[in-house]
Amino acid sequence: QAEMMCRGLRLAGWASLSLLLALTGKGQASNMNCTLASGISDREQKVLNLLEPISNQDFSTSSTDGTYTYYFRICGDAHGAGSAGVVQEDSKSKKATVIGRYNSTQAFNGSDWVMLIYGGGDNYTSHCGKEQRRAMVLISCNRRVSAGNFEVMSEERDKARDCFYLFEMDSSYVCPETHLSIGSILLIVVFCFLCVYLVGGFLYQRLVVGAKGMEQFPNLSFWQGIGNLTADGCDFVCRSRAHEAPPTYRGVPTEPLGEEPEERDDHLLPM
Repeated sequence: QAEMMCRGLRLAGWASLSLLLALTGKGQASNMNCTLASGISDREQKVLNLLEPISNQDFSTSSTDGTYTYYFRICGDAHGAGSAGVVQEDSKSKKATVIGRYNSTQAFNGSDWVMLIYGGGDNYTSHCGKEQRRAMVLISCNRRVSAGNFEVMSEERDKARDCFYLFEMDSSYVCPETHLSIGSILLIVVFCFLCVYLVGGFLYQRLVVGAKGMEQFPNLSFWQGIGNLTADGCDFVCRSRAHEAPPTYRGVPTEPLGEEPEERDDHLLPM
């Protein structure tokens, strides 16, 4: 029984480790199969890393007239076509044409967008000097969706060369990261300290001191004094009426007083 318990604990430990690896994403193979056309580029690789969370999703859209359906996948086989990042399918004949392949990828970004370019597509039959097709996918920031709203915008093929298909979609993964400023952090710290002070002081006054009503407010007399001083300051600075002069006392005049007539009481004496 002890051996069976140890084996059960061992199996439970392996199961927990496997679950932890699955949740953290470790031990999983990457779905990013893109090959950069320029070779090794740290900048382009960082741009592709932004899109890795949605690399296992398939996107599709139809042309305005419904003639074609377009399939797109980030660094993966779109519509089951090998090495194809963007595929165009004729709605009637179901013929598939590769617009761009992810083994010839370019990627660059701005503050809130990413441009993904797949080159090496099937050759044009009569347009653009019969060069290879190319797909350009503009991925714009939209914090409300992880990835979606894939649409075909236009096909630029009325040129002798450098033709392309332009697509657009939204994703929250290309949005810039939001960082709190020092002022915001200080405000949050002050707010948390104030909440702890009020709640802790209220509980102390009520449960330990036994205060009731307004007396439960921590340091009530101190805050009342602050309020009175603030009100006096506002009254002194902001009131438009004239301030009454404080009462004063008259000083004693320095001039000598006039001599009063001397009163004689000789007439009161007996003669």
